[in-house]
Amino acid sequence: METEATAAATPGTKKRRTEASQREEPGEIVSPPSQSDLKPRLSAGALHPDPTSHGEEPPPGTGGGGGDDVDRISTLPDAILGEIISLLPTKDGARTQTLASRWRHLWLSAPLNIDHSSMPTGHEAQAGIISRILAAHSGPARRFSVPNFHLYYRKATVDAWLRSPALDRLQELEFNDGGWNTWQSLPASAFRFTATLCVFTMSRCSLLDETVKTFRFPQLRQLALVYMEISDVALHGITSASACPVLEYLLINGCSVHCLRINSPSLKSIAMSSGEVIIEDAPLLQRLFQLQTGLDISVISAPKLETLGCLDYDSKLVFGTTVIQKLCAVSFTAVVCSVRILAIYMYDLNLDMVINLLRCFPCLERLYIEPSGRKGTNYFSITNPDLIRCKNLWRRKLCDLIRCLDIRLKKIVLKNYRGIKSEVNFASFFVLNAKMLELMRFQIGEYNDNEKFIAEQRRSLHLEKRASRHAQFYFTTGCEKYRHNLSQFAHINRVSDLSIIDPF
Repeated sequence: METEATAAATPGTKKRRTEASQREEPGEIVSPPSQSDLKPRLSAGALHPDPTSHGEEPPPGTGGGGGDDVDRISTLPDAILGEIISLLPTKDGARTQTLASRWRHLWLSAPLNIDHSSMPTGHEAQAGIISRILAAHSGPARRFSVPNFHLYYRKATVDAWLRSPALDRLQELEFNDGGWNTWQSLPASAFRFTATLCVFTMSRCSLLDETVKTFRFPQLRQLALVYMEISDVALHGITSASACPVLEYLLINGCSVHCLRINSPSLKSIAMSSGEVIIEDAPLLQRLFQLQTGLDISVISAPKLETLGCLDYDSKLVFGTTVIQKLCAVSFTAVVCSVRILAIYMYDLNLDMVINLLRCFPCLERLYIEPSGRKGTNYFSITNPDLIRCKNLWRRKLCDLIRCLDIRLKKIVLKNYRGIKSEVNFASFFVLNAKMLELMRFQIGEYNDNEKFIAEQRRSLHLEKRASRHAQFYFTTGCEKYRHNLSQFAHINRVSDLSIIDPF
């Protein structure tokens, strides 16, 4: 996936990415490759070089195989090798000492990365490993990640870990719930790194208003608050520009938030699960994500907001005086031209709703839709008649609209596509009218993964009459289960995922 860092490092990315996608996905309709088809691709890509003998160390000047048998990695400076080691899981980083004599001293001088996820899950074994690593390593430290159950069983030990000189100038600190459902307060030593932390993740912890008042994180760029016991006052304090002046990525999931007001000159991406968020002034904000259903969003000033999702029927979105509720513009006074990427979650494909959204976001280029079909028609006919499964007939009804509707979509992804008549009608509208379309992907169930189904869909969709001559169409398999957590739709599990330009 492309992140902001990779995009910035590669000028002209958009053009090359388009060319690469045309090379990688030739043909008009492609069914999912079989496992036998994938094997030669993996070997041809040399993703895993030929293993060397584990019984003896290669002679000096040689590597473990490859073009000219030269160990180019070992010739790199210690500082670079140390950075590489610090990015490895804890266990693998320590094992680099056994590679060769050249590597034996590197782990002890490399930035320390302690991540509990690569250790045994037993409480005693894990605690023993962490203690031994901190005793053996003199620092500096890059990352320290521990599960919350240590705070419950051995709070004094955790405090001793955090006070260890090996963790001086720590850059990344994570308290992970590890499946632990008890909230714990953090020791004071957890906040001795405020001057150096760049990434801070707190899960199932409690923060008091008085504690937050003293927070100052001058270098913090990524903050994640997951299932926290925290008041709106404390939440506003820890996310304010005075406390975190360079904060770029903010993840708030599972917290009881009533209302969060955002005034930040640096925030680029926000993900929230519930409550209300008001974007009062965020000049650099580019991405805004809803992780669960029912989030109320008000945007007063976010001129660079490009990515939005995953909106659903329970969402409420306000842009100035334009109000979008139940995936419909109930008050439509001004268009939002900045949004380029939109993901929505609807019970069944509804063409009228989507066209309504296209009129609100006229510059939309990528559209992701996932229908669930999880509610029955009888339910909607009583409570929400506008959600009754529609036939999506459009040729007569929308003939006048088609003449004036400027569809700029370049990519459309339909998840849980079943190929029933209403879905075919929905998809054919874009096949026959989206003149700038480059890619349309249909995510189908495994039971439809066959040549007969794909051939029938090709005929029904009238692909030979497509409006965009360069459009490509693909059928892939995917999960059909209802997603209780919309973050799965956006592939957002950690705060670092918020740097992905298009996570859908």
